Amino acid sequence: MTNTDRVDYQTDPGQYRHWKLEFDGPIATLQADFDENGGLRPGYKLKLNSYDLGVDIELNDAINRIRFEHPEVRSVVVTSSKDKVFCSGANIFMLGVSSHAWKVNFCKFTNETRNGLEDSSNNSGLKFIAAVNGACAGGGYELALACDEIILVDDRSSAVSLPEVPLLGVLPGTGGLTRVTDKRHVRHDLADIFCTTTEGVRGQKAMDWRLVDDIAKPAVFAQTVRERALALAAASDRPADGKAVSLTPLQRTIEDNALRYSHVTVEMDRAARTATLTVSAPVGDQPVDIDAIEAAGANWFPLELARELDDAILSMRTNEPDLGTWLIKTKGDADAVLAMDDTLVAHKDHWLVRETIGHLRRTLSRLDLSSRSLFALIEEGSCFAGTFLELALACDRSYHLALPDDAAAAPAIVVDEVNFGLYPMVTAQSRLQRRFYGEQPALDAVRDQARKPLDADAAFELGLVTSNPDDLDWDDEVRIAIEERVSMSPDALTGMEANLRFNGVENMFTRIFGRLTAWQNWIFQRPNAVGESGALKVYGTGEKSNFDWNRV
Repeated sequence: MTNTDRVDYQTDPGQYRHWKLEFDGPIATLQADFDENGGLRPGYKLKLNSYDLGVDIELNDAINRIRFEHPEVRSVVVTSSKDKVFCSGANIFMLGVSSHAWKVNFCKFTNETRNGLEDSSNNSGLKFIAAVNGACAGGGYELALACDEIILVDDRSSAVSLPEVPLLGVLPGTGGLTRVTDKRHVRHDLADIFCTTTEGVRGQKAMDWRLVDDIAKPAVFAQTVRERALALAAASDRPADGKAVSLTPLQRTIEDNALRYSHVTVEMDRAARTATLTVSAPVGDQPVDIDAIEAAGANWFPLELARELDDAILSMRTNEPDLGTWLIKTKGDADAVLAMDDTLVAHKDHWLVRETIGHLRRTLSRLDLSSRSLFALIEEGSCFAGTFLELALACDRSYHLALPDDAAAAPAIVVDEVNFGLYPMVTAQSRLQRRFYGEQPALDAVRDQARKPLDADAAFELGLVTSNPDDLDWDDEVRIAIEERVSMSPDALTGMEANLRFNGVENMFTRIFGRLTAWQNWIFQRPNAVGESGALKVYGTGEKSNFDWNRV
């Protein structure tokens, strides 16, 4: 893939083509004003505030700017600057010309971005109001659903809708369908009507059906929105006098077969269909008090690491779909990683540290949700400790080198307090809880060894690694495991991995991604949606869909 074809997830407000940010004390206003000629790819126009991946890349960046660069902001109003249109959802013509993989990855990133609003609301005191001031359909309503409250203008024309089933033969993004039931508790028969009609629901009925929280006449709409935004802001603990952190551009080099950042490197072996992702520990003296952390700003190691790792994961997902197996490695001083963890835990209630932990949490979750086989390789010089151990715990398998004749050089892993809940998965479990199905004896045995370096045999005995080959068997065992993995069907592996990674009790977020993997992945390949006469293909042409009426 040439650099001109690559999707770049780095941007900044000076480059935005689709969103406008305004700030007024504790309230930020994020206005949708999508440039119809600003599509990420040729072949479609973003009319009526319909969006593509480029729009969501800017949205993701804008939310991060608010999180870190504007600590005084406590509530965010999401609205539109276009007349009579809030957001008409994902651009249909974009979906019609996109590959299957592009559509699914687009939906995944869209859902992750919307989940991020809820994550900030639940963990960071940043609240969101959707001020729906016009037609709000499909993915536009999904964005509104991700907010804490939805206020709809009562102008006799503005409505909310999820018209994907009748219009396109696909689902309401699975996030929309799930939030209507799990979050807003819309009665299932009313939800059935709502999701199978194209005109949507407006005014008092939308409020009665729980599709919105409030309605307001045009003359008082702005005042109503502001009052609610101030009320939500009053309940937040984000600091009015916090020191802003400017999210400066990442230092990144893109090569034909590598991505290189300050602390993260991705090296690609295209012949083997693998990518090796190496994360390096901090080096040298690191800030330990808040003044020094704030002075470091975006260069503070945990924040810089979260941003780099996030960018690398997103870039590899979108730009390297053929590299189906990621080999996760670390290098550096485990004690430096543990010292970083101590600083995070000591100051976890400070807004900047809390936001940084949130960024790490969401990035690790993005790794969990990537449709790639993940193998951790714990070798000489590794530092899978604490936060870095989460990388191994996220993997499908972990191989830990045993050096029985050289204890000093033998790689060790270290469990830290952060592994017991600082970075929960979307299941709300820690990765250790997921690993041991929440069984207390196993978790207690691991906790008893916290902060102790565990060599391959000790880690294997505790159930923390998959295999512990010695130096005589290491090369062959790892090579065979990787070769076997890359020879298997990617489709089967994606389904298997998603099922195995997310065991235990389900919640709204696991259902969103489980349904995205299973339902949407399947429906997006069905002729009724994407065949030559499928609903998604003929939309806007005046032709009628030609459905296969067999139920499958």
